Amino acid sequence: MENLLIVGSGGREHALAWKLHRDVPDATVHVAPGNPGTEQMGEGVRNVDVPSSDLDALADFAETRSVDLTVVGPEAPLAAGLADVFAERGLPVFGPGRDAARIESSKAFAKELMQQKGVPTAEHRTFREAGPARDHLERVGAPVVVKASGLAAGKGAYVCDTVAEAREAVDEIMVQRKYGDAGDRVVVEECLEGDELSVLFLSDGERAVPLVPSRDYKQAWEGDEGPNTGGMGAYAPVAAATPELVETVRREVVGPVLEGLAERGTPYHGVLYAGLMLTESGPRVLEFNCRFGDPEAQVILPLTGASLAEPMRAVARGGTLRGWRPETSSGAALITVLASGGYPRDYEVGRDIEIPDGVAGPNRLVFHAGTDREDGRLVTGGGRVLGVVGLGDDLEEAAALSREGADRIRFEGKQWRSDIGHHELSPDATGA
Repeated sequence: MENLLIVGSGGREHALAWKLHRDVPDATVHVAPGNPGTEQMGEGVRNVDVPSSDLDALADFAETRSVDLTVVGPEAPLAAGLADVFAERGLPVFGPGRDAARIESSKAFAKELMQQKGVPTAEHRTFREAGPARDHLERVGAPVVVKASGLAAGKGAYVCDTVAEAREAVDEIMVQRKYGDAGDRVVVEECLEGDELSVLFLSDGERAVPLVPSRDYKQAWEGDEGPNTGGMGAYAPVAAATPELVETVRREVVGPVLEGLAERGTPYHGVLYAGLMLTESGPRVLEFNCRFGDPEAQVILPLTGASLAEPMRAVARGGTLRGWRPETSSGAALITVLASGGYPRDYEVGRDIEIPDGVAGPNRLVFHAGTDREDGRLVTGGGRVLGVVGLGDDLEEAAALSREGADRIRFEGKQWRSDIGHHELSPDATGA
């Protein structure tokens, strides 16, 4: 019997467990450490009491259990070198090595690589000290975007309408050290205008095969207002993401980046996430991620008709993606994220969660992101608590299913956006 291992504990990992369990129903899917949602998936899916930060313990488990494929969910273990540890032991792992993962773990590195390879992105400057960054802000003015260069769990980017806001962002990142070592360098870049788009590609180091494009919503509040979060919702597919546009992104964005990484001796194996802004002059890169997006994975995976286990195994063993296609399913998917009150700022955990019977079903999935068990009770355990995915023949049906489910789930302080997908939905569908 085949053994699979998923590293991580969030909504993305719950969705990966759901997908791989469907793709390889006879396999045992281990999730390290998993969450209450993966714990209750039933026979064939098991949580493993190993934290995603313990690289050697994860490798020991994979070796002892003869794991056939390990899929790494979060960015932090990849940035720490988990794939390198596995490779040194000859263990098949789907995810880039530490040096290639710098495409996400260092925005400064990503900008340098894009500049070298001619990849379209925002004009920018990188600073190691707060003073020169503040001086630069006075010269360029606003609006402007300020980003912590390192990993900040999706919360280290500030879109600033005034120079004063931008100076405050620099202070939070570099002086107050809100994101720790992620603030050793700060990237200041022009504020691009347009609609955002996420396109994830599976890569074997040379080839890049796109999955269904999606759009996520970072702002905490409705109408795309409020502070940036790790993501309050997403939908797929996206009408603007025509096959021609996706091919342009593959050819002009992802291809040159893969080529540049290979030239540096760090070929990229895994999922490469391209976060784009669709500007009047064409797609330009906002960011790269070295793993599946969260919450994008929760809408992309249900719409991926082909088995992902097959291409992941091939990449993990140094093989090729030649001939593989994702066979996107028809219909649409939309996820509404239920967050703790106050997220992404201060919030409380330990609130009882009630998920009524009938909320989850064939056309509606509930993925756990930040939940815990206390004395047998399901309680909130993080900022983003649950994701409710609606699956419909079209986006309006998917949105209605998602919002209905989100409304029925109960916990104190529940915070959610009822306008996810508003770019493509009628005012009646968004409740506006």
